[in-house]
Amino acid sequence: MNRSLSRRRLLQTLAGTTAGLAIAMPATPAVATSHPINVTATTGMIGDAARRIGGKNARVKSLMGPGVDPHAYRQTRTDILALSRADLVLWHGLYLEAQMEGFFRGFAEDRFVLAAAEAVPTDLLIAHDDYSGKFDPHIWMDPERWVYAVRAIRDAMINIEPEFSTALRTNTDRYLAEIAQVSTYAKHVLATVPAEQRLLVTAHDAFNYFGLAYGFEVVGIQGISTESEAGLNRISALVDLLVQRKVRAVFVESSVSERNIRALIEGAAAQGHDVTIGGELYSDAMGAPGTYEGTYLGMIDHNATTIARALGGDAPPRGMAGKLNGDG
Repeated sequence: MNRSLSRRRLLQTLAGTTAGLAIAMPATPAVATSHPINVTATTGMIGDAARRIGGKNARVKSLMGPGVDPHAYRQTRTDILALSRADLVLWHGLYLEAQMEGFFRGFAEDRFVLAAAEAVPTDLLIAHDDYSGKFDPHIWMDPERWVYAVRAIRDAMINIEPEFSTALRTNTDRYLAEIAQVSTYAKHVLATVPAEQRLLVTAHDAFNYFGLAYGFEVVGIQGISTESEAGLNRISALVDLLVQRKVRAVFVESSVSERNIRALIEGAAAQGHDVTIGGELYSDAMGAPGTYEGTYLGMIDHNATTIARALGGDAPPRGMAGKLNGDG
């Protein structure tokens, strides 16, 4: 098996990725191999996709675990060692890993590197006023956009080791079918939220693609990057919005401090309006490894279930398949 440096090159956007969701559910399991592809990924969402696609044909390491903020993350010496030993390096791109952008661009000169989110067509990306010249990177919040990244990861792994092509495609088709299922579930339960309550207030602006996909107005206290700061005027304006719209719940995020959310609740209370914390959402990181919430499917299931229930919709406490911990 030849994985020489001559085959490791920067993968720009993988053109030709077909739109739409694959729905086939092949029953044949992936073929095991004694020479798996070594993959190092940045975020948990990318790592989860690589594990599902690779199956027994891949060994995957994710650099960023639960509660880690990718906007502020910097590579460590241990990370650099893992990256240098990888057959394939997967990062998100679209300036999500802002502190590592230059590192990855340079690293791609002699390694096989893929910025997976940059496979999403630009007409499906969201520009942002306070994110000049760049796009909102949080595409995983809409499963129908996330599938472009999944397919790009599949194609990169096939490029690394074509002999695994059949197994990788089989695993990908199965995974995409499950993504389609959780997307359908999210649409169903979020549609039960009363129209006047479809205002999602979170710690930072990570849910714009969610809003487009499910018909919610989305407001983040901080901007798209958690490096931005929320001033007193911003907090005051959001307090007024909560009171005027009679918003019943706001949400904290697993990878962002809840200090600003607490300030909103206290400000609304001072004006005689009670707002509760509707739950903790997974925004830039998934749940704990080994749990359902520590997978991409569980992340979307948890967020959709938690939001629907907190804002007056109808969703089962344990989510789509009864796998959630029940606190949503």
